[in-house]
Amino acid sequence: MASHAPLVSNPPNLRNCREVGAYRRRRPEESVLYRVVQQQLETFLARAEARDRPMPRFVEREFRNFLRCGILAHGFVRVHCDDCRQDRVVAFSCKGRGFCPSCGGRRMADTAAHLVDRVLPEVPVRQWVLSLPFALRYRLAYDAKLTSAVLGIFVRAVFASLRDRARKHWQIAESQCGAVTFVQRFGGALNLNVHFHSLLLDGVYAAEPEGKLHFHPLPPPSDAEVGQVATRVAQRITRLLERRGLGPDAVPLEADPLAQEQPLLAAVYGASVASRIAMGPRAGRSVLRVGDQVDADDLPRFEGPRCASVGGLSLHANVAVPARDRQRLERLCRYVARPPVATERLSQLPDGQLLYRLKQRWRDGTTHVLFSPQELIEKLAALVPPPRFHGVRYHGVLGPRARARQRVVPGGEPVTSSLKIPGVAQPGPAAPADPRPPIGSGPVAMAPIEPKRTGATAAPSAPSEFAPADSLPPRARRVEWAELLRRVFAVDVLACPRCGGRMRLLSVIHPPEAARAILECLDLPARAPPTSAPIPDPSEVVPDWEAAFETGG
Repeated sequence: MASHAPLVSNPPNLRNCREVGAYRRRRPEESVLYRVVQQQLETFLARAEARDRPMPRFVEREFRNFLRCGILAHGFVRVHCDDCRQDRVVAFSCKGRGFCPSCGGRRMADTAAHLVDRVLPEVPVRQWVLSLPFALRYRLAYDAKLTSAVLGIFVRAVFASLRDRARKHWQIAESQCGAVTFVQRFGGALNLNVHFHSLLLDGVYAAEPEGKLHFHPLPPPSDAEVGQVATRVAQRITRLLERRGLGPDAVPLEADPLAQEQPLLAAVYGASVASRIAMGPRAGRSVLRVGDQVDADDLPRFEGPRCASVGGLSLHANVAVPARDRQRLERLCRYVARPPVATERLSQLPDGQLLYRLKQRWRDGTTHVLFSPQELIEKLAALVPPPRFHGVRYHGVLGPRARARQRVVPGGEPVTSSLKIPGVAQPGPAAPADPRPPIGSGPVAMAPIEPKRTGATAAPSAPSEFAPADSLPPRARRVEWAELLRRVFAVDVLACPRCGGRMRLLSVIHPPEAARAILECLDLPARAPPTSAPIPDPSEVVPDWEAAFETGG
């Protein structure tokens, strides 16, 4: 079934479902992000074409699909209540992988629910975060094979550390590890920052004499052990780059094919990694910062526990979730799978400039970054992943082809576990489930339909009830779309707003002509908001001297 988009907007913090009802009819074009893309996209693309350095098609396609997200004129699903004859339409989503906040929020909740319900076993989990040097971030932004190689070095180094500690604590000669890695492309200021968030099982699996798998948890790694992993990763990455001709002595043109194939994209990537501007009147300058600026070199550097830095590479491993704390694990999965843009932190100033609030205050006192509309489009373009660039990877015993995977994941064969070891906190009883739906970043793009307007015969439909996450069949791949929207946006699209009954799927309207005809009949917006015409670049406008002479100018 086609998925459905939430409304991309800047609503206040929604605390319960009653507040959602007041905002659910707001349109996507009311959001700051949508208006900026709608008004500036054609100008951005036209100026790139004028310099004979066009944007790649996958970047342009991501922007254009974003403008279609949540717009009823591009298709919708119609649901119907048999008790009171109330109808509702829910718009399609763009399924974008770049910067769309609504699709990113849905994917975040979907992936987190899938990992907790179907992948990660009830064992301790630790997050390992690897940040890379600036030069390597630029290369990994477009080189998927190099990204896989660097990630493989990192995961193998952590697995080796786990096995070494397992031999010391449990005297285990052979063991298996498991992990799920998220390849994030963004930083907190909408900058290009390719880094890895790996959720590793905080222990190892070992086979018993009778053939059963037994999980052995491990105590937290020491600072020295984290430092050893960071040193090993840095050394192996250096050797990898030298073997591939990407070391310090490499020829720039040969080491950077993107600069030859897509010069504009290469400039955008390089500027975004360095927190600079690539195009426009401020090209080459740093991104404007707002806040109490202080000299960061005069500030003391605080190194937290289980953190290490080696040659521009940093490693953090201080976040852990105990076994059976599934709610906290799902929150961690949501964090590592979050979308790059938080719409509630983006605002527009009276002069048209865009202010983006940082989630945390920087060491130099910066609290906001300031962009012009064209600069924001440029930053968003750098966050769009190239085709066939996978953002979620599975390793070890959790890999898709691992022989022991079915015996480890939830719902598989039972696996014994030894949790009582010195230095490891014992998990308490499972926390009770929260009956309230989680609050997301926005409402759902949907509109009610009056019963008097719906006289058509009902089409074959899906069952009227949707299954919650805890009652899904053992091998279900994803959460049902209605339950997913409820998890993300705290809106139950199958709950009738009039009688409180359950609604059912009536039809899926996709052809533009059919959608336009139905929306016009229902007095709903039948046409998509138009994009603004391109604005010429003032620096490239050639004066018409003949016309000026004829008019006496």
